[in-house]
Amino acid sequence: MRHDKLERELRLLLLLIENHHYTVADICNKIDISRRNLYYYLESFKFMGFHVENNKPYYRIRKDSPWFKKLDAAVHFTEDEAIMMRHILDKTGDDSQQMQRLKQKLDKLYDLDILDNVELREQVGRNVSSIYDAIKQKRTVVLEGYSSANSNTLSNRLVEPFLFLNGNQEVRCFEIASKMNKTFKLSRVQDVKILDLFWQYEKYHREMLTDIFMFSSESQQLVKLRLGRLSASLLREEYPQSERYIEPDGNDHWLVELPVSSFKGIGRFVLGLMEDIDVLENDDFKDYLRQKIQTMKQRL
Repeated sequence: MRHDKLERELRLLLLLIENHHYTVADICNKIDISRRNLYYYLESFKFMGFHVENNKPYYRIRKDSPWFKKLDAAVHFTEDEAIMMRHILDKTGDDSQQMQRLKQKLDKLYDLDILDNVELREQVGRNVSSIYDAIKQKRTVVLEGYSSANSNTLSNRLVEPFLFLNGNQEVRCFEIASKMNKTFKLSRVQDVKILDLFWQYEKYHREMLTDIFMFSSESQQLVKLRLGRLSASLLREEYPQSERYIEPDGNDHWLVELPVSSFKGIGRFVLGLMEDIDVLENDDFKDYLRQKIQTMKQRL
């Protein structure tokens, strides 16, 4: 029946949005479809405008697909719209529990701490609105008077903005001068100037990928571990998002294959529980651990 097919398509879409560790065989088993049908769906998604990415052996759908941007624009408020709603709630004089919960939800979703600073609030609202238009039109912009915390400088940045982050507080851009993808805080931008220049480097746009240890990068590596009971329990407790990556391996061991943005987070976890963990895959990670162990020996 058609509704069964639609349900299967939606389940597949949801799986592909966050997929970093399911192979073609895994996807087919979970959705209960053949490889042939899977490739048919992938081609259909491409035709619909989804950006289907193949990082062998994994398929995923990128969140910068036009369809997702349209959905985001339809169901999310812009920063200035959220601020206006927050002001309306403040002026009602209603201090009920329901009203407090509503304010807290707004603050959590859009991080409206800038409400205490009227000038900054208006500045960020203008910046968000301008960059939203630029992304929609695929235009290059100048972030005028950007205050860099790293270099302690004030400068103009010529960029191609393509993705809002952190509740519209930051924007992911391709900076033309450095030929690098960078994240800019909108509160540090004095003004945004939209140029009559379309994107030229869209194929180089890269979003930031964050692993369960809260490290971010433009690409990730897979690390496969065999955990004992102690390390498996601690991984679940300290990093709840790891649950979907953990599979039983006998009665007292578990296998986990994690996409990681940096070896620092997972390295700290493994080094603290070495007697309970076997590193099965990723030679680069094994070399990283050996170097760390050698450094620790020299310091003892």
